[in-house]
Amino acid sequence: MLSPLLLSINWNPDPELFRLFGSIPIHYYGLLWVVGIILAGFIVQREYRDRRISDEKFAPLFFYCIVGITLGARLGHCFFYGWEYFQNHPWEIIFPIHFLPDGSWKWIGYRGLASHGGTLGLIIALWLYCRKTKIHYMDVMDMIAVAAPIAACFIRLANLMNSEIIGKPTDVPWAFVFERVDMLPRHPAQLYEAIAYFIFFIGMIYLYRKGQKQQQRYHRGFFFGLCLTEIFIFRFFIEFLKENQADFENTMDFNMGQWLSIPFIIAGIYFMFFYRRKQTIKK
Repeated sequence: MLSPLLLSINWNPDPELFRLFGSIPIHYYGLLWVVGIILAGFIVQREYRDRRISDEKFAPLFFYCIVGITLGARLGHCFFYGWEYFQNHPWEIIFPIHFLPDGSWKWIGYRGLASHGGTLGLIIALWLYCRKTKIHYMDVMDMIAVAAPIAACFIRLANLMNSEIIGKPTDVPWAFVFERVDMLPRHPAQLYEAIAYFIFFIGMIYLYRKGQKQQQRYHRGFFFGLCLTEIFIFRFFIEFLKENQADFENTMDFNMGQWLSIPFIIAGIYFMFFYRRKQTIKK
């Protein structure tokens, strides 16, 4: 009988793709982040044109999204998962470097990014964007929501290439051995999430195109609510197959990712089923 280790997939890719100018490392992690956001940007641009919103108003959206997601994800990781360390190394919250004991530093990139913080940062950034462009806030949130799952898919693939956010030990035949971590066969939780988010993306595109063809306008907030609900419900349950990201989570009934998912799930249900009723009452 074969051991689980022989049935598993050994996983140990070099996280560094190449070096720019011979000194600046380009990692799969950062590259996949950028690819995911660019693909989402193309989809949102198409939605803007479907709504006949000018390219001049679309142009600054990319900047707001990048800043909001990156800043929110970074702060989310530092405050929710690594505050014990970062409270004594505040400059490393902002700069993608690590200060060494001898006073020198090395470039490490933004290795700690939290999806819940990125989502919250994006929501705030889009509010600022809408104040400037005078576009209805929920219209923008709905358009972003249609494309968001494909960006989330690439972000989880980036985590897979980085051998981070690993799953718990298992004996399933598709288990991955993350050699940079240990030699235990584990759930490829990053891959589970990437596949789920890709399926959510296909579903979003289907509903969006169906609405366009039938000239059926879903109520404002529907796509935003659906995106939050499906992603964070899945995120809540997938956490049971993942290792905790911080030691303090080992004493919790639900880990930090699960607790942070609950408010997003509640918000998603609200925008899917109750936000329309609120707008009807206002009319």
